[in-house]
Formats: sequence, structure tokens, C-alpha cells
Amino acid sequence: MRAGVFDSGVGGLTVVKSLKEHKLFSEIIYFGDTARVPYGVKDKNTIIRYSLEALEFFKNFDIDIMIAACNSVSAYAITELRKNAPFKVSGVIEPGVLALKRRSADKNASILILGTRATIESRRYETLLHKHGFNNITSLAPSLFVPIVEEGLFEGKVLETTMKHYFKELEAPDFIILGCTHFPLIAKAIGNYFPNAVLIHSGEAIVEYLEKEYDYTRRFEETHLKLFASENPDRLKATANIWLNDTLQ
Repeated sequence: MRAGVFDSGVGGLTVVKSLKEHKLFSEIIYFGDTARVPYGVKDKNTIIRYSLEALEFFKNFDIDIMIAACNSVSAYAITELRKNAPFKVSGVIEPGVLALKRRSADKNASILILGTRATIESRRYETLLHKHGFNNITSLAPSLFVPIVEEGLFEGKVLETTMKHYFKELEAPDFIILGCTHFPLIAKAIGNYFPNAVLIHSGEAIVEYLEKEYDYTRRFEETHLKLFASENPDRLKATANIWLNDTLQ
């Protein structure tokens, strides 16, 4: 069982981490479009075009499913990807919403959605949350978080100052949806800022979703990982070595 995981940069490694820990696949092919990161500041048509180009890359591999780890891709390009893919395609937005639904019986719980500008402007999270009866929702696009993560600044003064800039006017939420796969890399810092909030991120959400929706319940003894990047693959590998606690050649 093989999966392809696609992200605009290094953020999708947060999804890979969960997939590896739960041993859902025998092999994972990862492609980060690091030459064109971030997608979250680009328009809908550009995001779709880049996504379809990534799909052509994955057609070179014998995979069973392609996981669009990028929330911006999940917001705008899933329909086109499914139309053109010879394998299953999953996004991360619906899994995130379903994960929150399973964790909260209180429809009045306060929910903070953090995402890129493109994801927030799509209102995809809000639409799905409203369908499940949640209405106490705040959405925020902390755009500087993505380049900070791409620079490997997972903690420290720069990140702390940036969080204060974005969060200073917010009331503490009950739940935070990390609606960008880059954000789990700074989840510890976000959790320290909002210590009573429950964080929902794409990695754990997609595992639950794949188990339920696709019946991916088999476990493999080992998961092999192959990393590809459109630019600077060494930086991608360096981040993977840190985040996955694994030595990658």
C-alpha cells in the first residue's frame, strides 16, 4: 500500500509523521513544491494549475492514494484532482472538521481557524463547520507563520513576537484548527500561547479519516519514505530529519 503526499513546502511532513507513526502505508512518496511555496497567497486558478502539475509527478509512481496535505489545495483543487487522477485523492479539510466534531459535543464551543489567506478566503472550513452545527467561529490568516516555518524557526523570539502580533486581540478559544500543514510544526508554541485550547491538526485528522472512509486499517511493519522537492531538497530532508526523528539520506 503506497501513498503520495503533496504539499506546497515542508509542512506536509506533519501529515507524513502521523502516517508513519500509525504505519498505514508500506511506502510514502512526498513531493514538496518548495520552489513555489507558499500557495496560500496565490489565486484559485494558480493553485489548481500547480496541483495538477503535482498530480502528473505522482502518476510516475504506483500509488494507491494521493493526499493533498496543503489546505489551500484542499480548498480549491480537490475536485479537479479527482477528475484527473487514476487513483484516490484525499484532502485535509474535511478530515479536520470531522475530527473536531468527534471531540466536541458542544455546538457553542469557540473555534479558531488558523490558515493561509487562500484557505481562509475559501471559507471551506466555516461552510463545513456550519453544516455540523458549529457557529462560534473565528478565522485568521497569520501569513507570516509559513515563511517562519520554512526557515526552520519552530520556537524563539521571532515566532513569539509574530504570535503576539496576530493573537493579541483574540479571546482564548476552546478549539484551534491548524488549517495549514505548516502550523503543527509550531503547535507547541501555539499551545503555550493558548494553554487551554484543544489543537486539531491535519496529521491526526487524516489518519482517522483514512481509517473510517477508506478502511485503511491494515498496519505495516515499516514505512519507507522517499522525498522530492521542486527546489532545495536538502532543506526538505533537514526538516524531515528534525520533525520525523529519522535519518534520511
